[in-house]
Amino acid sequence: MKTPDSRIEGNASIFRSSRKIHTLRALFLLSFLIFSTSPSVYAENGKPSRSLPVSIPVYGYRIVQVYPHDRGAYTQGLAFAGGYLYEGTGREGQSSLRRLEVKTGRILQEYPLENRYFGEGITVFRDRIFQLTWRNRAGFVYDRAGFRRLQTFRYDHEGWGITHDGRRLIVSDGSATLHFLDPQSLQEVGSLQVRDESGSVTGLNELEYVRGTIYANIWPTDRIAMINPRTGSVTGWVDMTGLLTAFDARSGVDVLNGIAYDPVGDRLFVTGKLWPHLFEIKLVKK
Repeated sequence: MKTPDSRIEGNASIFRSSRKIHTLRALFLLSFLIFSTSPSVYAENGKPSRSLPVSIPVYGYRIVQVYPHDRGAYTQGLAFAGGYLYEGTGREGQSSLRRLEVKTGRILQEYPLENRYFGEGITVFRDRIFQLTWRNRAGFVYDRAGFRRLQTFRYDHEGWGITHDGRRLIVSDGSATLHFLDPQSLQEVGSLQVRDESGSVTGLNELEYVRGTIYANIWPTDRIAMINPRTGSVTGWVDMTGLLTAFDARSGVDVLNGIAYDPVGDRLFVTGKLWPHLFEIKLVKK
C-alpha cells in the first residue's frame, strides 16, 4: 500500500515525464517545419543535394566589341569553334545552319532545312554539329567541315536549346528541365530540374557551357541564368537590359537569344532574334 508521500512523488514523476514528452514533441515539430520549408535541389538521381544559395549574385555587362549580324536571322542557336561562329536559325521555310565570320557577320556556309522544320538550338561537339527542331521532335547531326547531314534522331519533348559539357549533350525544352543525352547513342541518360530561391525556373532556351557553368537564355526576358550542372541551382543572374539601343529595339527585333563562348580567347558573345548586332561582352558583378 502506497503512502501519501509516495503518491505525491509518483504524481511529480508523471508530471516530469509528461513535460518531457511535450518538449520532445515541440522540438520534433520545429525541426519538421524548418526542414520542410527549406529550399532544396535535386540532382540527376532524384536525391536531395545541397541547399540553394541564400542570395544569388546579379551581373551586368560591359560591351567589348560590336559586330554586324544578319537582320533576317531568327537566331535559335549560337556556338563558337575553330575561329568561326555557327548559328541555327528558325521559322518554317527560313530555318538553316550557318557558319559565320565573326568580324563581318558574313555567311561563309549555309545548310537550309526543309520547309516543314522549325530550326532551334545548335552545338558543336568535336567534328560534328547537332541541331534541334522545335515541335518536330527531330534533331540532326552534321559533319562540321562540310555540313553534310549524317543522321536524324528523335526525342519526346520540344527542342529549344542545346550545348555540351565535353561528355554529354545538354538540351532544354522550354520548361525547368534540362535533358542529358549521350552524344553517340543520342539516348537520354539523365535530367535536371533548375531552381532558384523562388522555385522552378522555366523558359530555359538557348544554352552555352562556360567554364563549368551552364548559361541559359530565359525566354522571353533579357536575363541569362547561370546554372550549376550538378545540382540545377541558379548560381547567378545576368541582366542584359539595354543591350540594344532604343532605335534598334524599335526596329522589329525579337527577344535576346544566342550565347556563344570562345574558350581560347575567353570571349563571350550574345545576340538575339532578328538583331542587327552581335555583341562581345564581359560580365560585371553588380
